[in-house]
Amino acid sequence: MQPGVGELKTMQEFFAGSGLVAEGLKDTFATVWANDISPQKAAVYRANRGDHAFLLDDIKNVKGSEVPAAQLAWASFPCQDLSLAGNMAGIHASRSGLVWEFLRVLDEMPVRPRVLLLENVMGLLTTKAGYNYKVVHKALLERGYRCGAVTINADKFVPQSRPRVFIIAVDSRASVPDELVGEGPNWLHNGAASSIGMDLGADWVWWNAPAPQARQETIADIIESDVPFDKDAVLSLIPDSHRVRLEDFDDIVVTAYRRTRSSGVQLELRFDGEAGCLRTPGGGSSKQFLVVRHAGETHARLLTPREVARLMGAPDSFKLPGSDNDAYKAMGDGVAVPVARFLGEQFLSKLVEAAYVE
Repeated sequence: MQPGVGELKTMQEFFAGSGLVAEGLKDTFATVWANDISPQKAAVYRANRGDHAFLLDDIKNVKGSEVPAAQLAWASFPCQDLSLAGNMAGIHASRSGLVWEFLRVLDEMPVRPRVLLLENVMGLLTTKAGYNYKVVHKALLERGYRCGAVTINADKFVPQSRPRVFIIAVDSRASVPDELVGEGPNWLHNGAASSIGMDLGADWVWWNAPAPQARQETIADIIESDVPFDKDAVLSLIPDSHRVRLEDFDDIVVTAYRRTRSSGVQLELRFDGEAGCLRTPGGGSSKQFLVVRHAGETHARLLTPREVARLMGAPDSFKLPGSDNDAYKAMGDGVAVPVARFLGEQFLSKLVEAAYVE
C-alpha cells in the first residue's frame, strides 16, 4: 500500500460531512471511502468530490469488512455531547458516543489503517477533568496505536475563532520521524492538553511541527460587496458598551451573535477582526450577523453562505447546493480547510510514508 512517487495516499473519511477535510487533503490524499448520515451534507460532498466513494448511511450499519483498505482514517465524530453549547452528556452518550462505532468498524477491518486522526471540540479535553479524552486515548492504545492530541484554532489561518482537538495516532510498530515529536508541550498544546499529556506520561506523544506564519486576512477581506443590509432591526440589541466602542470608528466591519443575558437578549459584537465560531443553524442565536459602520452609518445583515465558506477556508469554486440553511449547516459543522491541509502536510503524509516502509 506504499504509494509510488507522485501518487496520492489513500484515506477513509468517517463522519465526512460536506467534504472540507477532503478539500484540505486533496493534494496528498485520495478518498477511497466516505460516510455520513446527513443528506444535506452528502449533497455538498458529492457536488464537490463526486459520489463514487460516498456512502449515505448511519455508521451503525457500516461493516468494517466492506470498507476499502486505506492508509489513513479520518474521523470527525459528533461533538454535541462534548460541546459547551450542547448537553455535556459525555463520550458515552448517543451522539458523541458514535466514536465507539468508528472503533468497532476499525476492529472489523481485515487491514486497519496505520494512521488515524480523530477530531472534536475542545470539550473532549476539558470535560470531566479529561476523562472523556482519556477513555478514547486508552481505546487507541489497546488497538496498538501510539497517540497524542494537538489543539489548533482555525484563526491561525482564517479570520474565524474555531479551536479544535485533533488526536493523531500511528501504528505502534511504525517508525515515527524525529522531527514530528517533541519532549513536552509546545504551541500545539493548550493547558488542558498539556495537563493530560503529563498525566499519561509515556503513553502520550508530544506531536510537534513549526507554527504557521501569522495570518494577515481579517473579516473585512472576506465579505461580499453589494449584499443588501436587511437586518438593521437587530442593531437596537447592541449593549451600550459595545455601541460606544462601535461609534468610535468611522469605518469598521465586525461580527455579532445574539446572546441571552440576565438583562435580556443582546447583540454582542467582536472587534478583533475575526468571526466567532460558526455554528449549525439550529436555533435563534445560531446565525452570525455582519455589522458594518461606514461614513457614520451602521447597518446589519447575516453572513452569506459564500462568506461562511470563506471563513472555513473553502475556495470560491466550492459548490454550495441547496438552501442557505443547508450551506450554513455544511460549513458550521466541519473542519476548516487550511487546518486539514496543515495537518496533512505536517503530520499525516509524513506518518503514512514512515508507517508503510516495510
